Amino acid sequence: MTTPHPTKRPTDAAHLDDDIDPPRELLTLPWIDVHNHAHTLSWDDRERYALSGCRSMLMLASGYHWTPYKPVAADDIRFLWDDAINRRAAIERNHFFEAKLGLGVHTGVRIEDPDELLAAMDDYCALDEVVAVGETGVVPAGHVEGWALDEQQAVVGAQMELARDHGLPVILHTPNTSTDAKRPYRDGLGVTPGYEKNAGLGTDPVLDGENPALDAVRLDVEAMRDAGLDDERVVASHADRNNTAYLMEQTDCYLSYTIGHSWLVGVDAADVADVIDEYGPDRIMVDTDCANVLRTDPYALKRAIFELYRYGIDVDDIRKVVLENPREVFGFEQE
Repeated sequence: MTTPHPTKRPTDAAHLDDDIDPPRELLTLPWIDVHNHAHTLSWDDRERYALSGCRSMLMLASGYHWTPYKPVAADDIRFLWDDAINRRAAIERNHFFEAKLGLGVHTGVRIEDPDELLAAMDDYCALDEVVAVGETGVVPAGHVEGWALDEQQAVVGAQMELARDHGLPVILHTPNTSTDAKRPYRDGLGVTPGYEKNAGLGTDPVLDGENPALDAVRLDVEAMRDAGLDDERVVASHADRNNTAYLMEQTDCYLSYTIGHSWLVGVDAADVADVIDEYGPDRIMVDTDCANVLRTDPYALKRAIFELYRYGIDVDDIRKVVLENPREVFGFEQE
């Protein structure tokens, strides 16, 4: 027990354990966000990354969410790539963290002339600021205008081959199995509050088995192996309970858990802690997936650092997950 306090009567403080020694190093532990769309955020949101200790980030410019036209033309995706390239250096100079890019072709909506886009992508992959291909991966159902399964597989496979040829890792978009809503929203609303996407415009599924989200991941792994891309060069983002066992036990890929919008996907620091307990930290990362089209939290990764410790994860393991693993895979700057 602590020494008596000069209080009128004993308080909680008189009964506390003196041996508790909080790890102050967690306050200043640098961290890396391996999947976000921070170039679409406000200046203030990016400053929140800097204020909370972000050392480096990987901004992905591949999402059809930012193109107003459906179907999407190849030039629309080129615009997304060019916009991110144009603004990346200014973001670094404003906020001081290292900002790198991932460029890819997302299959969530059909893209016209994908071969034209893939041919151009070869030159983009040679840029120093581009350190990853993605996000990409087969999706069970698309938005507005779906993409046939064989066409999706061809586009994903071609990107795997480009990554192999350029020595780049791939960020996989793995479909989530969303959490059950406490209560459905009214009919006709057309959106999921918190997500600025016309949710009622989904297309018929191209995968209709018992577990289409996991089937999509299996197809991505098949494409990875067909392309001759090493497992260790693939990071399965949006990992969740539905795909963790398969990815951990049947592949050597890295898994990144998206915690920036837990309200939507149901994954949080407790899930990450459980995976570390079961499989160890060597192939685990976390990301925020922060973007301007949905309710996300730039502080999420910093909060997770504290939460992981509270859940019993060792400081060295936390450091490996939030800093060392991302550096090893993506080649971010060392301290």
